Amino acid sequence: MSLKQKDLTTIASLSPDEIMLILETADSFKEVSGREIKKVPALRGKTVVNFFFEPSTRTRTSFELAAKRLSADVINFSPSSSSVVKGETLLDTARNIEAMQADIIVLRHQAAGAAETLARGVKSSVINAGDGWHEHPTQALLDLFTMREKHRTFKGLTVAIVGDLAHSRVARSNIYALAKMGAEVRAVGPPTMIPACLDRLGVKVYHHMDEALHGVDVIMMLRLQLERQGRALFPTIREYSRLYGLTADRVRLANAGAMIMHPGPINRGVEIAPDVADSFSSVILDQVTNGVAVRMAVLYLLAGAN
Repeated sequence: MSLKQKDLTTIASLSPDEIMLILETADSFKEVSGREIKKVPALRGKTVVNFFFEPSTRTRTSFELAAKRLSADVINFSPSSSSVVKGETLLDTARNIEAMQADIIVLRHQAAGAAETLARGVKSSVINAGDGWHEHPTQALLDLFTMREKHRTFKGLTVAIVGDLAHSRVARSNIYALAKMGAEVRAVGPPTMIPACLDRLGVKVYHHMDEALHGVDVIMMLRLQLERQGRALFPTIREYSRLYGLTADRVRLANAGAMIMHPGPINRGVEIAPDVADSFSSVILDQVTNGVAVRMAVLYLLAGAN
């Protein structure tokens, strides 16, 4: 089985059936990571290029592990040591890589829309690993996979996404994905960090965290994107933490057994208290583990579409 399109640049391009196909495929690949020999020959002979223009720990490493566990050849491309520093464009660089028979290009870029632009210009499959404020589709897929491990259906699920939604590509992709799958989404944060017109996507907007957490099944905290804000959007970090930081007392406002999520990296003591991040309710490290399985599934399904 494969996806219909050659690229994954946005969650918006996926149907609910395609999302479920990815999640179900990831179920089988998660078992591979538990083996003594963590490798299958599914992508033997294929070449995957990690093309990262922004820093990354979890996403880049998990894409590399995912490709290697599928037996693909992997190239980690560093713009700082390439002809990009000499003025070569993104598209020209990618076309040169493609001329060396690269099958899949995984792109992280600071410009929104970069992945879509690249996908139109090359024959290789392109996976968006985060483009500016726009989207981060594989993060949303691994988040859904993690939710689905506990809640077998998304229907009736209530998810609160808390923090800097205006600058978060993770939030945007999760909102699209959860809406497609029938979950209720609540956006929680100061007015300066909530995008306008979220209600058009079926999202319920809250500015008071304690009110928003009543009756939720999943609490997804977001990192403060200080590097993207450009101007002060709240008085102090201490005040932000007091109003929107997740504490143990606030967790108790949610439904019993509510899951605590965070895409990382975590600012401990700012958006989430250390004891909450390390608590039994936290699935933050499960998200990291599941990222490998989900990215294995995406690579495998896109390779079948080539």
